[in-house]
Amino acid sequence: MLLIRNGNLYTPKPCGVRDILAAGKKIIGVFQPGVLTDAPLRALDPELVVLDAEGHRVIPGIIDRHVHFGGAGGEGGPMYRTPPLQLSSFIEAGVTSAVGMLGTDGTCRSLSELLMKARGLEEEGISTWILTGSYGIPSVTLTGGVMSDLCLIDKVIGLKMAISDHRCSHPSVEEIRRAVSDARMGGILSGKSGVVCVHMGSEKTSFSPLLEAIENTNIPAAQFGPTHVSRSEEMLSDAVQFCKRGGNVDITTAPEDKPSFRTTFRTPTRKALKLLLDGGAAPEQITLSSDGNGSMPRFDERGKMVGMGIGSITAVLESVLELWDDPELDQEAVLSMATSNVADQLGLKGKGRIEKDADADILVLDKDNKKLAAVVAKGQVMMKDGVVVKKGTFE
Repeated sequence: MLLIRNGNLYTPKPCGVRDILAAGKKIIGVFQPGVLTDAPLRALDPELVVLDAEGHRVIPGIIDRHVHFGGAGGEGGPMYRTPPLQLSSFIEAGVTSAVGMLGTDGTCRSLSELLMKARGLEEEGISTWILTGSYGIPSVTLTGGVMSDLCLIDKVIGLKMAISDHRCSHPSVEEIRRAVSDARMGGILSGKSGVVCVHMGSEKTSFSPLLEAIENTNIPAAQFGPTHVSRSEEMLSDAVQFCKRGGNVDITTAPEDKPSFRTTFRTPTRKALKLLLDGGAAPEQITLSSDGNGSMPRFDERGKMVGMGIGSITAVLESVLELWDDPELDQEAVLSMATSNVADQLGLKGKGRIEKDADADILVLDKDNKKLAAVVAKGQVMMKDGVVVKKGTFE
């Protein structure tokens, strides 16, 4: 059993000072301070773990819906392939749940390897899922089809594809329509979201292929999950219109104090979020992700690669803490974009909230609310007093 005492709780809704009791992987309940005492709990479980969170904010674990945890990249040649992430990288970033995927390379990168990496991280302590497909259409799959991947592979919850990018296969409207239809039907049959994560490139076509694909169909715009919409202010304007059609959009986070994060996604998260909200997008239509461990190539005007960076998985939590200091933004709405909104859009049951019967994925921030003091994933303490105490098998 685990007892977190006297934390200033955000579920993501602000609740004031509360105690949280968990047993195994689940939250038993949230209580007023003083209701629970150590003695009867230790009678039930002599190995009761108590974390004192007095003066600290307590929030749900981050759900990062866009992480290349099996490695990514390859633009520029084999030396630019990013390596797989280790468990401690997730813990240091406050990420207790992650969705992995392939990126540019669906030829030399393997969905089978990605699946096994997801299973390994799950056994080490965090929650993981993957997307089938990569940049190209027709999609690479595990079983020979998008629908069967969703139906037969427990960890596959959706499809990855790319549009409006010089590295994508520039699928036709009919190819996009078939892909999203297969993902939607696979989701219906398997009881999953079947979301289509769409890598948005910087070509002028922007959202047009997606809107054309669902024209004259009953496929909801929310079946697509466009990401990287913060590439430019022009794309953010298109993203607003997509939200007004009922769609959701995902911002690749780029904190203002980390200019290196913005080599590819040039709009800082704060500015991108305000442009979306001021334009009329609803907070629940917006999520935040990191593109963590993804390659960040830079190309000149002739299309030649002139530099390479790597996405930081810490960007989501850093952005949330940065945005919390902005009096113009609602703290609950901002936190929801990295927790409950993601869980709702991806159909991740028991995730994204601190409440009875939810998974015990919990972050405790230090007293300055600038960094992590403790991380709990599925009821297991992974970080304590700012130090990672649970590392991966080969760390």
